[in-house]
Amino acid sequence: MVSSTASAVDPEQPTAFRYWESDGVVWGDYEGDTVTLGRFVGSREGDAVTISYVHALKAGGRAGGQSVSRVEHEDDGRLRLVEEFQFEGDDTRHVSVCTEVPSAP
Repeated sequence: MVSSTASAVDPEQPTAFRYWESDGVVWGDYEGDTVTLGRFVGSREGDAVTISYVHALKAGGRAGGQSVSRVEHEDDGRLRLVEEFQFEGDDTRHVSVCTEVPSAP
């Protein structure tokens, strides 16, 4: 994660996401920054990824909600997700940006 309107992103330990996809079904996990452990599941149609998520917070408690991400391509070929999300019980809409980290050789 490189930016988020929901919280400041720790550049030394940002939230890192791992995505998998099969036949349009998307799932994965994430951790880092303010999140101890998170999971999500959803679907991809074209360049739109729609998920539901829940995560445990380092400060205690949990947070969950829904999001829709737009898949974009960086000039160097990496993927970039621009996500609009909303936490359960909160009408505030947030935006985050995640950029693909190349796999180690």
